[in-house]
Amino acid sequence: MKRDIFNAIADPTRRAIITLLALQAMTPNALAEHFNTSRQAVSKHIQILAECDVVTQQQTGREIYYHFNAKKMKEVDEWIERFRQLWDDRFNQLDNLLNDL
Repeated sequence: MKRDIFNAIADPTRRAIITLLALQAMTPNALAEHFNTSRQAVSKHIQILAECDVVTQQQTGREIYYHFNAKKMKEVDEWIERFRQLWDDRFNQLDNLLNDL
């Protein structure tokens, strides 16, 4: 079974890795320095993110740099968009009710 973007963002460590990579490309060792876990654990999270196409890798010499794929997050935005109008309508109803009170 192929993982999807929602598998990628389900874990708080992976969300933190995404946040770091959104700022700049990093190596697995550089990423691991930000966490109180082993480099192997961070590598496993990177592997899952790569399977979900949230990160891409680029080899530069002996180093592998991981880059954030912002286009992949569009899937989350499109899923949430279906609920935005519903939320807006309910908040507007609540505003109207509070104004009437």
